[in-house]
Amino acid sequence: MVLLNSWTYTFTSEVQTQNDYIREWLPRKEDFLHILLELEAPPVPRICKICQKDGVYRCPDCMHQPVLCTHCCRTMHETHPFHRIQQWTGDFFEDSALHMTGLQLHLGHGGAPCPSASLNEGAPFSRHSRQAPADNQGDQTEDNRQDPPSIDDGEWEDVENIPLHLRPPVGSKYLTIIDVTGVHFVLVRACQCSNADSYHMQLFRAKLCPSTFEKPSTAFTFSVLDDFLRDNVECGTSGMNYYSKLRRVTSNVFPHLVVDRYRELLRVARQWRLLKLLKWSGFQYNKTRAKKGDLAIFCAACPQPGINYPDRRNPTGLIFSSWKYTRTVVMDGNFKAEHMHERRPDDQVWLMDGRGFMVTNPPYQAYLKATPHITEKSACNNHKAISQANASRGKLNSTGVGATACARHGCFYPHSIVDFQKGERQLNMDYSLAHALSYNMTGINNVLCFYDINCAYMKNLRKRVDSSDLLHIPPSMRITAGIGSWHIHGHKKECYTRYSPLFIKGSGWVDGEIIETLWSTLNIVSASARGMTSPHRQELLDFQMNDSNFMKMIRMANSLSRKLKTARASAVLAQEAFERFSKAITPMQQACWSKQEEAALLHRVDDPSVMDVFEIQLKKAPTVHAVELQLLQKSTHRGVHHGAASWITRGLAIEEREIILNINEKDGGNSTSELKRLAIARRADKLAAERRTFIADGRIYLRMDDEFARGDESDGRPDRVAGEDTLDDEEILSNSGDSDGSADDVCGRDTFEVPTSSCLPLPSWFGIDHCKANKVRGLAEMELELRIGQANDALHGLRLALADKAVIFRGVVRPATNYSMRTRAWQMIHSIDSSVKQYAAIYNQCRMAMIALGAGSDILDHYQELHKSQLSTSTAAFTQGAHDHRGTQLPWFWTIDIPKDTNSNSWLTECMCLFRVFPQKLQMHAINSLPHSLAPR
Repeated sequence: MVLLNSWTYTFTSEVQTQNDYIREWLPRKEDFLHILLELEAPPVPRICKICQKDGVYRCPDCMHQPVLCTHCCRTMHETHPFHRIQQWTGDFFEDSALHMTGLQLHLGHGGAPCPSASLNEGAPFSRHSRQAPADNQGDQTEDNRQDPPSIDDGEWEDVENIPLHLRPPVGSKYLTIIDVTGVHFVLVRACQCSNADSYHMQLFRAKLCPSTFEKPSTAFTFSVLDDFLRDNVECGTSGMNYYSKLRRVTSNVFPHLVVDRYRELLRVARQWRLLKLLKWSGFQYNKTRAKKGDLAIFCAACPQPGINYPDRRNPTGLIFSSWKYTRTVVMDGNFKAEHMHERRPDDQVWLMDGRGFMVTNPPYQAYLKATPHITEKSACNNHKAISQANASRGKLNSTGVGATACARHGCFYPHSIVDFQKGERQLNMDYSLAHALSYNMTGINNVLCFYDINCAYMKNLRKRVDSSDLLHIPPSMRITAGIGSWHIHGHKKECYTRYSPLFIKGSGWVDGEIIETLWSTLNIVSASARGMTSPHRQELLDFQMNDSNFMKMIRMANSLSRKLKTARASAVLAQEAFERFSKAITPMQQACWSKQEEAALLHRVDDPSVMDVFEIQLKKAPTVHAVELQLLQKSTHRGVHHGAASWITRGLAIEEREIILNINEKDGGNSTSELKRLAIARRADKLAAERRTFIADGRIYLRMDDEFARGDESDGRPDRVAGEDTLDDEEILSNSGDSDGSADDVCGRDTFEVPTSSCLPLPSWFGIDHCKANKVRGLAEMELELRIGQANDALHGLRLALADKAVIFRGVVRPATNYSMRTRAWQMIHSIDSSVKQYAAIYNQCRMAMIALGAGSDILDHYQELHKSQLSTSTAAFTQGAHDHRGTQLPWFWTIDIPKDTNSNSWLTECMCLFRVFPQKLQMHAINSLPHSLAPR
């Protein structure tokens, strides 16, 4: 073990970084540069490597760039006709071309000249050939000086100064051949035998794809077409950029003088894509009847009857319905794959319409015309996929595409990709889903479908499908709806247990978001396809998606092997955790929970709301309005007059407004403007009137015959005292408006004053003993319930204010870069400070009233005393990865939204019921992450 550790340390210590390699190269830079310059010079002596005669040409594409005479250069390159050569001028090597050495390309007979052809025969289709044959030394006559290609008027170069290798041979029928090494002019000799193929077929046998078939003048090598397709799928290289690269490969100095064959490249590339797909799919002479999606590659691990398991029926004759044979699909829209309006939409040539991943165009257009779009309101949040479904853009023929893919392995479904005409409408996605569920699905009745808005989409799916004559989903097919793990948090709380993959049996370790990763691959070519014709765009997107599925397939073995190892280890851990948990609960609980789980999973497809059983069933703390409503709904309440609850609620509201008024008046001080003082005076006058009305009504409920008065006795009501670590009159910000203080320091100074409210004839003012003696105890109990609701409201407002304060410090105060921004930021902080003081003062008044009303220890322990140190808020709590928070505890009021949560047996029971599900699902998820061929039977 010691030796192993020492060896591991030695090995890791010797690993070099990229910078280490660069540092090693720097001292050798001059040596490399010296060799690079040496390679530009001719060897001494400058003689042919083969015949030892005068060397005129050299080939940089050949190994060691040999120097050759004209004859040897021509002979040596008969099998390499697309090398780029250079010619010695006496001073330097300049670019040249093999056709200038007299090289000819012979078709048929393995590249040898056709014995049936005449020795003096001109090049094919040439009646006025003036190309002189080269002598043994390869010397060229003046007839080799060709007329230059036509030059645009805007070009500044003199025609006579165009390099010779860029001039096509004049007087001979040459063929412009495009290869990965650039554009070449090659003299081609066709086979003249009686049984010879046509000229364009001879070219194709020589791995040259002609651009036309009647007297072709341009051909593309197979290698350049393959290279273009690879560049297109990997790098997103458009046809224009790729041909621009070829022009620079031909002549880096004069790329604009190279002949333009961009349109021919696009046309031949379309043909080449189709030929490659037909070859890969095993088609010959198109004898096999074309089917939808028959040129596409699909997921090799998803269950497909007759492909990766032999028959759709097991030995007992039952259709497979196990989770092992469940198809998992995910749907989504991509608005990057736009398509412009076409100039000539009626003049189109479709090469593979519907045979790839895009749906067949005519039936899809007929479906769109026959199906009206019905706007459905969602009971969930306002999702863009629903609210912007009818959003149209006039300049676009298609605003994007909708797709269905395998949710486990990330493979697009053949013949399921649809174009959007406006937004992500349901009728578009219905067509995509229906065709995806008809692809190799014989005997498979269970489908798990993920979609970002499944809570709204799945409600009327069957109704929409049944009402259309162009869609079909078997009635026996059971579709379980799910929402991806990332999108589920943008929905309402109810959607989590109903649609999250964590609560779907058989879903495995899938997040339902894998299609989001596929868009990055498709978007590589989306920009270049934006202005293409519809058939060309369809072929390009089909080929890109086919390549995406192919790359998934070749990497699937390693991926599944890793998942298998992880699944085995995770299944053991999950089983152990499940067994430990099962021992900690009673058999009755286990049986009850298992029965609830089975019933929910059985009926979730028809009614997703049955999954609400997995939610923690607890009520939140009641508000003062909820308590008032509950009291008013009771017919009688401890012998008090009707309307007493509303009367007490009025008193609490008056008390709160008086507290807020006193805080605002003190915060203003002597510097308050006249208008603000006037507003405060009006509020005070209005409160005085409301108070007089409240006192007059109180005589009825308190059974008072004399004027409202109260002696000095407390009758059980505690006196207000300041200090002793309680809330005092200290200002919440000691700098009093100075915006130059530290944000963290100020964020922690949060004391407030407890203003004195005027006396109101509430039961809490008299005390519990006085209420008992005067037979208004029921009124006191009613006020106590309302005070609890008032305390909940005050604490809720306090929590929101403190959270806003921390967020504003982090997002507004700290990033402020000038005086104006800092001033506005601190004004926001001071406004929140005032709210904190108001809520804290209201809570303090409420708690003292609870004590006066004889609240028990259970209530007072729940609604604890509020200290000024508990009102501090830290911006570090909002910083991910912040340090020094291990011993930090939140104040008590942050966790009382659920009543007595830490002591509630029902809360613990609900959590145990919920957490019991996860270890069991973890074990099932571990097994479900495997392909059906690896899963246990």
